[in-house]
Amino acid sequence: MVSALRLAFIGGSVESAVGKTHYIATKMDREFSLRAACFSTNEDINAISAKAFSDDAQTLRLYYNYKDLLQSEKGNIDAICVLTPTPIHKEMVIESLLQGYAVICEKTLALSLSEALEIMAILKQTNGFLAVIYNYTGYPMLRELKSRIKANHLGRIHSIHIEMPQEGFIKCDDYGNAIKPQDWRLKDSYIPIVSLDLGIHCQNIISFLTDSIPLECIALSASYGNFANVIDDVNILARYQSTIYSDIHVNMWFSKSALGFRNGLQVRIQAENYSAIWLQTNPEILLLSDKRGQKYIVDRASPNCLEANKHRYNRFKAGHPAGFIEAFANYYSDIASELRAYIQSKTGDRSLNVDSSNKDFIRDFDSPYIFGIYESLLGLAFFEGAQKSLSTRSIEQIPPISLLCT
Repeated sequence: MVSALRLAFIGGSVESAVGKTHYIATKMDREFSLRAACFSTNEDINAISAKAFSDDAQTLRLYYNYKDLLQSEKGNIDAICVLTPTPIHKEMVIESLLQGYAVICEKTLALSLSEALEIMAILKQTNGFLAVIYNYTGYPMLRELKSRIKANHLGRIHSIHIEMPQEGFIKCDDYGNAIKPQDWRLKDSYIPIVSLDLGIHCQNIISFLTDSIPLECIALSASYGNFANVIDDVNILARYQSTIYSDIHVNMWFSKSALGFRNGLQVRIQAENYSAIWLQTNPEILLLSDKRGQKYIVDRASPNCLEANKHRYNRFKAGHPAGFIEAFANYYSDIASELRAYIQSKTGDRSLNVDSSNKDFIRDFDSPYIFGIYESLLGLAFFEGAQKSLSTRSIEQIPPISLLCT
């Protein structure tokens, strides 16, 4: 049996939104073992987190400053997992790369395109490893949909409607009081936090499913919730180009002020031969409809699956639903495969994986299932274009990623 990769957490305490989920996901398939951590700068929370997120708190090496961790753990850790709030990702990712660590970072990698370009420069300088977490692409039925699109099962794609509505910024408690999120989520930069938090998933899923890049977009945004001057609702119309199809129309809506939705992520694709619908609230089902009006339900037990029936996704047989944390674990499993190859080669060859039919479609890794710096650049360029369109009130072109990478 292959030894588990040695992991260190920076951030991800018991008070974070993501810490427990990451810890469980890394352990599910025994791909990783948490050996060291700086969960929080608060000593009490740090200690409580160590007890909660380790098999043996006595052997977990605990630090109260992430720089001390980086300095002390050289040679003892295979990767650093950065789980802190987005506004401080850049400094921690760069410092980790400069210290020689492979890095796994929660999305969004950075606040802006300029920050991501700084990270890319250090990544190239250090010949480093950087994977960014986009966990929804770990769902088996989304991967099944990707495989069917690649096999041209749906035919020419006409349009994609993707939405991710949530109610966190408009919901109140039993006494009518606003439910306050973490402070950093209420401080918009040029790109609003809602775009970095929710929108980045929508953009990633479109690129993931269709191997496409955004060409142009126009956006509307508003603040409808409990927190004045914080953007919480965004609509974007965009045009994408894939390696196969030159013109995909995209309608994107994401919101934190949509009553009735805990997390209403869904994807609807209209194509030449079939339409496809996938909902995160029913993630084990892919619904297809053909030209004759016939509807087809595809799940992990369907006989004609291209991807979702693989053994790795079936921790238990279909009919016993897998969910969000399993999707997270699938993503971590793919990271583990690429990280092991990187460690074994030690060359860290991060040469561009450029599609010969579209020089602007660049993959971060050989695996189509994980992402890094180039996907981050693509997403941030898209949302900076969307923000610019709000000012100009016109359609904005998205700069080709090949230009960003030169």
